[in-house]
Amino acid sequence: MTERETEPGPDPEADHDAPIGETRWELPGGHVPVDSTGPEPEMVSRDELCALNPGAEMATLEVTLHYADGREAGPYPLSVAAERVRHVRINDLIDPYAPPLGRDYGIVVESNVPVVVQCSRQDTRQAENATASTVAYGED
Repeated sequence: MTERETEPGPDPEADHDAPIGETRWELPGGHVPVDSTGPEPEMVSRDELCALNPGAEMATLEVTLHYADGREAGPYPLSVAAERVRHVRINDLIDPYAPPLGRDYGIVVESNVPVVVQCSRQDTRQAENATASTVAYGED
């Protein structure tokens, strides 16, 4: 190869149709407050998992909560339709059993297809409400 010849670069269109996302996500910093102020269900203190399925196939997820004392809750099966988003309150997870509230935990989400996830918290223990979001770490 001469100095003027170069290796072909990546084709910018090659991955254009590939869905974004990962098949495994880890989210630290979970804690569902036990107490709430305000009308139910909209003002209940909660952590909420949001999953975006940008692909053309149904996403089948397993959500596992890992607590600071080493215990686990789950796995909780969830599904997200193709090209849809789904919000699930951690407080509302029941099967196989309701997770304990008021304790620190992390979330591991595993999916059969690439998805994007985020966790947010609404803390209404005081009349002055707070909402926060957590950035997730994803890996294939």
